[in-house]
Amino acid sequence: MAVNLEELAAPEPDGSPVGLWPTSMRRQAGELTLGGVPTSQLIAQAGTPVFVVDEADVRMRATAWKRAMDSAFAGLAGADVFYAGKAFLCVAVARWMHDMGLAIDTCTEGELRTALAAGVPGSRLGLHGNSKSRAEIELGLDAGVSHFVIDSLAELALVESIAARRGDVARIVLRVTTGVHAGGHEYISTAHEDQKFGLSIASGAAERAIEETLAAEHLELAGLHSHIGSQIVNVAAFAVAAKALLDLRARTAKMTDHVIPEVDFGGGYGVRYTVADAVPPSPEEYARVLAAAVQRHVADSGLTPPRVSVEPGRSIIAPSTVTLYRVGTIKPVVLDDGVRRYVSVDGGMSDNIRPALYGADYTAALANRQPSEECVRTRIVGKHCESGDVVVKDLALSADLGPGDVLAVPVTGAYGRSMASNYNTVPRPGVVAVRDGRWRWILRPESVSDVLALDPDWAHV
Repeated sequence: MAVNLEELAAPEPDGSPVGLWPTSMRRQAGELTLGGVPTSQLIAQAGTPVFVVDEADVRMRATAWKRAMDSAFAGLAGADVFYAGKAFLCVAVARWMHDMGLAIDTCTEGELRTALAAGVPGSRLGLHGNSKSRAEIELGLDAGVSHFVIDSLAELALVESIAARRGDVARIVLRVTTGVHAGGHEYISTAHEDQKFGLSIASGAAERAIEETLAAEHLELAGLHSHIGSQIVNVAAFAVAAKALLDLRARTAKMTDHVIPEVDFGGGYGVRYTVADAVPPSPEEYARVLAAAVQRHVADSGLTPPRVSVEPGRSIIAPSTVTLYRVGTIKPVVLDDGVRRYVSVDGGMSDNIRPALYGADYTAALANRQPSEECVRTRIVGKHCESGDVVVKDLALSADLGPGDVLAVPVTGAYGRSMASNYNTVPRPGVVAVRDGRWRWILRPESVSDVLALDPDWAHV
C-alpha cells in the first residue's frame, strides 16, 4: 500500500475523521513538517523514537466534539464531553481539554492527579475504573469529582462505607452492560456478559445496584453509564445501546419514582489507521444518533430528558499524533511469493503495543527526505526480542530506504505512550507538542539511567 501523503493530509476544519495525518502535516523541500517544524529539526533536537503531537489539531478535534454535542442536545437537557484520559494524558493535554470546554474521565490516581495538576476542577472530572483503591476513592471525594463510575455491587458498598465514615455523599453513575457489544477485537468489546466490566441488565444486577444506591444515605444516584467497546465505526450500535440504557432509566422511574438525571453513552468512537479503513462517522453524526434516541425516550416515557455525556478519547488524540522512528538494519527475506524487506527501527512494541495485542494495522511514510518513486514490499519491525514486534505489517515503501532514514507512523496518539512499557529495559519515548513552527516537551523521554534507577542494587554493580 503506497502512501500518498498529500491526499491524506487534506485539511479537516470541521474535525471530520477523513485523513490519517495531522492537519498541519506537509512535505516541504522533500521532508515532512508538522506544526511548521521540520522533521530534521525534531530528530536533531528531540531524538527518536518520539511522539509528535499537533496541538492545534488536538484542539480542533476537541472543539468539534463539543460543538457537535452542544448543537444536538440544545433543545434537550444539554450535554457534556468527557475526554477519555486513558487514551493519553499529561498536564498539557488536560489543560487543552479544559480550555476547549471538555471535562475529563480519569481511571486511576495517576490520571486524576494529572488532571488536578492541570487546574481542572474536580466538578469537571469523573473517576472510572473497576477496581478503585481506598486511596483513589478518598482522593476523588477530597477533589469533589463530578461522579464515581461504579462497576460492581462490591465497589458500590466500598464507596458507601468510605463516604459514610467521612460524612460525605458520593455522586454515583452506574456502569451497566447492555448486551450490545462492538469493536475491532474481542478484547476491546466491553458490553457482552462474559467480561469484567459493568452491572448486567439481563441478570438483574443493574436494577439491584439502582435499588442499593437509592437506599444508601451517603450515595446519590446521578446517572447510568454504558460503554460497548472501542474503535467502533457503526452508529447503529450506539443507537441500540442507548435505547437499552434509556429503557432502564424509564423502568427505574416507574419502579422508584426516581428520575435519573444523567446518562453517559461512553466512548469507543473509531478512527482510520490506514487508507483501507472506512471513514468513521463524524462527531456530528454520532451526536445526532444519540440525540434522536433521547428524543424518542422522552416521547415514549413522558420523562424529562437526561443530561447526556460522551467520552471520546481516541478520536481526539489519535489522529493528532505521529511517531518518528530512525531506521536501523534492513534485511530482505525470500518467501514463496517473492521478497519481503524487513526494516527495523529504534522503537517497537514498547511504544506501540496495539499491533501485537490486537493485530492493529498502521501505515508509514519516509519523513526526512523525498522518497523514490519506486516502492517495494516492506514490513516495519521493532527492536524487541519478540517475533510479534511488528510496527507496520505490510506496505509499499521507498525502494532506496536506508539506515539512518526516519519513518513517520501516523495515528499513534491514543494508547501508544499511555500503554508503553520498558520491555527489554528500553526507555519510554517522550512526547513533544508542535505549533506555529515551535516544539516543546510535554512529556520528557526516559533514559536508561531513569529505568535502571528503580533497581536498588543497580548502583552497586
